[in-house]
Amino acid sequence: MRSAFLVLTAVFVMVLAIWAYRQNYETQAELREVRELRDEIADLRERASVLRAEWAYLNRPERLADLADMNFDRLGLLPLRPSHFGYIDQITYPVEPVAPISVPIEVMLRLEAGE
Repeated sequence: MRSAFLVLTAVFVMVLAIWAYRQNYETQAELREVRELRDEIADLRERASVLRAEWAYLNRPERLADLADMNFDRLGLLPLRPSHFGYIDQITYPVEPVAPISVPIEVMLRLEAGE
């Protein structure tokens, strides 16, 4: 009886050791994946900041004005001036059409019946 208990205990310890061994490698693999994802996120953030800087560089007002001047014959672009803008009270908003009454309600009959 005692030897069966020792064998079962030894088997149990070996199973636990195998489980701990596998858990260790799975954890290391997950940590490696997290590290790779963090590196990828950092690279993408750096690339986004470079693209924002490049966009700001390409959209400089003086550069755009020079491009508009160079391509005036093809595009006909003029520089913006304050006189090109209007006032808020000059905006005409569309008037929403009133929906026709499809089912009329007899209001007078209800009032007379209720009083």
